[in-house]
Parts: sequence; C-alpha cells; structure tokens
Amino acid sequence: MYHPKTMEWDDRMKDLFDRVDRELEDTYHGRWKLRRNRPARGETANPEADGLFNVGVFFTPGYGSRLGKGYLVEVVIATEEQVPDTERREIENHVRDLVAAFLPDAFPGRDLRVERDGTMFKIHGDLGMGEL
Repeated sequence: MYHPKTMEWDDRMKDLFDRVDRELEDTYHGRWKLRRNRPARGETANPEADGLFNVGVFFTPGYGSRLGKGYLVEVVIATEEQVPDTERREIENHVRDLVAAFLPDAFPGRDLRVERDGTMFKIHGDLGMGEL
C-alpha cells in the first residue's frame, strides 16, 4: 500500500516525463527507425511504451554519490540503429534542459535541480513529502 503523498509525487513525475517524451518525439521523430517490436508513437495508452523514446526516472538512495539521494533520469532510444555518441549526448542534454524547465511547474515551491551524476542526470534537492 502506498501513501497518498507518494502516489501524488509519482503521478507528477509521470506527467513531467510524459511531457518530456512528447517534446522529444516532436523533435526527433523519424530520425531513427523504431525497433521491430516497438509500436509507433500514440499506438498505446502509455508514451513510455511506444514511439522512439522511453524517458523516466528511478529513485536511488545515492550511496557514494556526491549529490546524494535523488531520481536518476534514464533515456532509452528504441532503435536498433547505431546512435552516434554526439547525438546521444545532444538528446541527453535536451532531456536535462526540458526536465529543468518543467520541474517548477510539476513541483512548485521546491528546490529541485538536475545535474550530471556519473553517466546519468539526477534530480535532487527538496525531495521531502512533508509531514505524513
């Protein structure tokens, strides 16, 4: 069973990354051929399951990280084609910029930042749920 504040947090995070997905699909649509088993954009009810991108986060307690706990941002490009490293970095930086721009709308009044942590970007800062 999940606490309502945790569910609300997760819903906001999902909405934020659905928005990021839409922007990426608009920008990079058609650049690479989809995997054979990947539905085209809009063919499923969940943007994570179709189109060229699956972008989301997973929580990490941050052991050994200079940034501590937070949400690591994962960018999956659903293609079997080779994506050049320069273009992959361009996409990752675009995701970072979009997440940073959308965070204040998704989580108003919170001090949340997006920074590189190792090979990925991490959302960190005020992750508290308030009094439960």
